[in-house]
Amino acid sequence: MPAPPISPGTGAALRFVAAMLDAKNVVEIGTGYGISGLWLMRGMRSDGVLTSVDLEAEHQRLAKTAFTEAGFASQRVRLIPGAALDVLPRLTGGHYDIVFCDGDKQEYPHYLEQALRLLRIGGVVAFDNSLWNDQVADPSVRDAATTAIRETLRLVTEHESLLEVLLPVGDGLLLAQKR
Repeated sequence: MPAPPISPGTGAALRFVAAMLDAKNVVEIGTGYGISGLWLMRGMRSDGVLTSVDLEAEHQRLAKTAFTEAGFASQRVRLIPGAALDVLPRLTGGHYDIVFCDGDKQEYPHYLEQALRLLRIGGVVAFDNSLWNDQVADPSVRDAATTAIRETLRLVTEHESLLEVLLPVGDGLLLAQKR
């Protein structure tokens, strides 16, 4: 499939974070085929709601099927079609426990800006692919996606209200808690 799913290690880490936060409201940027959403919902409260944003209607259709087949009630998932940077500003600020970013890598710095607005104090922003096939650590790699991920890592590290950790699971999972 053209949208590669998150790794089992990344999924387990997301499920763990959702459970530790007793997450009730989660935003996911990049629905994919529902794999990350399934991991997140397995860690969330039983009355929690996953809001998932994706440009591809087909991704959301397949994800909806996956959620239904996994036994999650339809009211637990809110699928919003559209570009993340158009949708996120319309969501309620300070309302979310987790913002999981796995969309357009070039937009990661902008996702961080939106996540800081959306998260409650104590909430966590997570960025998948933060090692980007080991290209982030190689300064000679200067394509737009790698540069944007590198910039996001720098912004998170330098932000005084974030406590961050980069986990070496999957292709790298950057977690940062809003303090």
